[in-house]
Amino acid sequence: MMTSHLSDQELIRRNKIVAFRQQGLEPYGDKYNVAQYSREILKEPDRFAGETVSLTGRLMTKRGHGKAGFAHIQDSEGQIQIYLREDILGEKAYGLYRELDVGDIIGVTGEVFTTKKGEITVNVSSFSLLSKSLRPLPEKWHGLKDIELRYRQRYLDLMVNPEVRNVFIARSKIIQGMRSYLTGRDFLEVETPVMHTLAGGANARPFITHHNTLDIDLYLRIATELHLKRLIVGGMDKVFELGRIFRNEGISTNHNPEFTTVEVYQANADYEDMMILTEEMIASVARDVLGSLTIEYQGKALDLTPPWPRRNLQDVVLEMTGVDFNSIENDDAARKIAREKNLELKPGLSRGEILFAFFEEFCEDRLQGPIFIYDYPVEVSPLARRCSHDLRFTYRFEAFMAGKEIANAFTELIDPLDQRERFEQQVSRRASGDDEAHMMDEDFVTALEYGMPPTGGLGIGVDRLVMILTDSPSIRDVILFPTMKPRE
Repeated sequence: MMTSHLSDQELIRRNKIVAFRQQGLEPYGDKYNVAQYSREILKEPDRFAGETVSLTGRLMTKRGHGKAGFAHIQDSEGQIQIYLREDILGEKAYGLYRELDVGDIIGVTGEVFTTKKGEITVNVSSFSLLSKSLRPLPEKWHGLKDIELRYRQRYLDLMVNPEVRNVFIARSKIIQGMRSYLTGRDFLEVETPVMHTLAGGANARPFITHHNTLDIDLYLRIATELHLKRLIVGGMDKVFELGRIFRNEGISTNHNPEFTTVEVYQANADYEDMMILTEEMIASVARDVLGSLTIEYQGKALDLTPPWPRRNLQDVVLEMTGVDFNSIENDDAARKIAREKNLELKPGLSRGEILFAFFEEFCEDRLQGPIFIYDYPVEVSPLARRCSHDLRFTYRFEAFMAGKEIANAFTELIDPLDQRERFEQQVSRRASGDDEAHMMDEDFVTALEYGMPPTGGLGIGVDRLVMILTDSPSIRDVILFPTMKPRE
């Protein structure tokens, strides 16, 4: 075995394994009878006082010399102090304890008592080595600070930063809360394919893979939308899917190529119904998980109490930029205004696309919210129904919190002829070099031709919502294993 790359501490720990085995001790043991966890003992010390408990954990501190010592072990719910004495354990067992290192996983059994300093402690009567740690914990085990290392080696991050574990516990509860809210209102949870023959449901660049037997390229899904709407056509009136989405896009504090969404579709509903569902579901989850509808994100307060404000997109752009797109009659005039505002755009964009670009560039990050922005240009909403009061716009909204888009919803387009025309426009854009434009989905149009009831649809970015509800500054703080560039 090559050991030249190992540190002195790593060599010492490996030598201990050899020594343990020479003594007949296996350093990677069998399962241990766990009867309690640290939190329940610490929460009810009077109940456990004088009782014998049995728990396991990672050795996080170790102090004391001679014939007695204190240590702390950490399990999945917290840390608890343990006390070990040679006269109780015996010379051989206590000798083993003295050879243990911080990071080793042990199981302990003993009586609960309170020290003179008031700390709840387990007086160990027996213990077992369950797993020998060959690597020392980071020097500052009480707070791993290297951001890159935290993301790359999440197991270390979880091990030494309790607040990180709390974020992911909250994430799990938030997802459970959303699922319970929807199933409690008769929505059916379904599963749709992750690999698609066509990439659709969003304007995004897909990941491409290949199926050898069929000899065809497949796309990792960029949205669950088009398959879920097929189910509405088939008569499943209320459906949702919580699942992973994959988009071949950049990485930032708000973007990860692999992320989680919940998409919800309801027959005989519209985007106003989806607004109500969004605000009430998020409020319900916040109340259950956080215990409050008033939260703080990065130093600013957010009140999640429904109803949330609703603002027209064009009005928001006028208010924040001073540009009245309602008075801009054609594409050329819109492009001129964009140049005057030094807004760099792709050539040939329409008035509606430029309006949306103004909103993204000058308005989005100023929306503290929570707030709904509604009625988006038809050019950037190829799957949404046109507004009857102005065919240039669609019944679409986005929800914002702390300057981040967390939800996108439509009154769905159910007219197959209009949908085909929109797809054809997207195909034309794709042919002109826009690799995020939609592909033509003939089967989806065929489904619409059989008749789809009026439908409201909603998509929520779970990761961004968790960011806000847990006061996390980056999306990588709420994804257990975010995408990272490999080390050389």
